[in-house]
Amino acid sequence: MRISVNRSLWPFFLGAVMPLWAQTSPPRIQSPEVHPDKSVTFRFRAPNAREVVVAREGAPPVPMQKDEHGIWSVTTGPLEPDLYGYSFVADGVALIDPSNALMKPNLLFAQSEVHVPGPASLPWEIAGTPRGAIRHHFYRSAIIGDDRDFYVYTPPGYDPAAKRLYPVLYLLHGFSDDASAWTAVGRANVILDNLIAQGKAKPMLIVMPLGYGAPEILTAGVAGFSDDALRQKNYNRFRDALFTEVMPQVEREYRVSRDRGSRAIAGLSMGGAESLYTGLNALDRFAWIGAFSTGGAPDDFAATYPRLDAKANRQIRLLWIACGTEDRLIDFNRQFRAWLKSQGVEHTDIETPGMHTWMVWRRNLSAFAALLF
Repeated sequence: MRISVNRSLWPFFLGAVMPLWAQTSPPRIQSPEVHPDKSVTFRFRAPNAREVVVAREGAPPVPMQKDEHGIWSVTTGPLEPDLYGYSFVADGVALIDPSNALMKPNLLFAQSEVHVPGPASLPWEIAGTPRGAIRHHFYRSAIIGDDRDFYVYTPPGYDPAAKRLYPVLYLLHGFSDDASAWTAVGRANVILDNLIAQGKAKPMLIVMPLGYGAPEILTAGVAGFSDDALRQKNYNRFRDALFTEVMPQVEREYRVSRDRGSRAIAGLSMGGAESLYTGLNALDRFAWIGAFSTGGAPDDFAATYPRLDAKANRQIRLLWIACGTEDRLIDFNRQFRAWLKSQGVEHTDIETPGMHTWMVWRRNLSAFAALLF
């Protein structure tokens, strides 16, 4: 059925509808607002809330103040140029910023994100340099029994038809992240683009797989790492999927070297634990190993690395272990480094200011990648 409307009635129709629309759709607020001095104003409309704070990555929660229009706001002091995850906590409920399209994806704790821009010299800032490419792969895992994915970064100038073989870094995310974390949040592709353009890193591929060998550990939350059987299942099946599914596919489809001297593995938090467990127990596959803010790893080091001793120094080109000094995991990382020393295993200790945050891990990757291959 077709309905006709007399055009002469449009002024009356619009006159009736527009006031209603204006009442139900208040003007959009600007949040976040980054000021020239690098301070940031956050704003959130919640007229009925009793208390609102902004919880920013790497900082304690800050109370916001409500104005007569029901808009809560707070302005920070000047921030270091970086990307910061944040959320609003209204009466105890964490919420994303509805005025901000920039997101920090996460399987359990999604947040909004604010970019405080800095000079082009910072590794994660997009500069006028040649850009690499990112490809997203999907596959069915027979090891884990689900459909999963991984990302591959190829450097500027990569030619799949050329004879040149590239080294490869397997880069692992942390607990509650997904396979996109190192590009969507960590800006690994931007970091490598810049390092390669500056001659500070060799052109390499980066493979970023999904890190859950036992996906049910997500349901258990952080407490799942206290379950020894579940934790070990998670690490063992991740390793098996990496060795038998991801690496063979990468080596079939990309121009990468299969020599152990051209393979590295590194990761953050849970990914750091997986990098150590996988890499140090497979030195026939990896010569370069990095761990950033390792967490969720077993503390029985002798049982976890039964064959690791000073003889491994002949095979390890770099064992790089980093953690922020304000990170709750600093003690564990120090204990592990002390054990390595007692075994005569050479390694590089890195401690920098910072908490368990991406601000630390972006800098870790920038430093680690420049040492590879």
